[in-house]
Amino acid sequence: MGIGIRTIVVGPLQVNCYLVYDELNKEAMVIDPGDEPERILEYVEALRLDLKKIVCTHSHFDHIGGLPEIKASTGVKIYLHKDELSIYNASRDMAAFWGYQIDPLPKPEMIITEGDTVMAGKHLFKVIHTPGHSPGSICLYSEEGVIFTGDTLFAGSVGRTDLPGGSVEELKASFRRLMKLPDKTAVYPGHGPDSNIGYERKFNFFNREV
Repeated sequence: MGIGIRTIVVGPLQVNCYLVYDELNKEAMVIDPGDEPERILEYVEALRLDLKKIVCTHSHFDHIGGLPEIKASTGVKIYLHKDELSIYNASRDMAAFWGYQIDPLPKPEMIITEGDTVMAGKHLFKVIHTPGHSPGSICLYSEEGVIFTGDTLFAGSVGRTDLPGGSVEELKASFRRLMKLPDKTAVYPGHGPDSNIGYERKFNFFNREV
């Protein structure tokens, strides 16, 4: 029994929300519950998961819009990188600027940083700090061959850097770090289809920039 992964595409901006769980004991985390919290919780119930935590790869409103209701319904702790707190606290204003509305956000209880670990049952994920899209963007990497990249790395592309706190130079450094991972590492991004590091090293357009 290994890592279970269920992708749920949510909201008008088509965010990939992930339920990541231990197939043996069903202990789970939800990554980036951007919208449609009722639907996410229906999947938790249908899969009979024991939800233990909410992990935010970053805190742009399209990735955290469903967080208040999931927090209220389950009581699980919210994990967020320390450098992302200012973006998190401004995310409701950012949502309003783009014509969206999200509920008041609960305070993250678990402030994480580079090298910390997050568990889904017995499966360990290392926090890799990958600024560029936002100051506290993270990826979650398992040596079992899986990485969740948020909006740092997409299939064939990377996240934008023109939002507050974005940095092209930091994104270049983050991209170079990710390209050092094993070829077969499965990439689960914040938007769009899955990929793998080997493919991205060969074909991602951003290779020309770094």
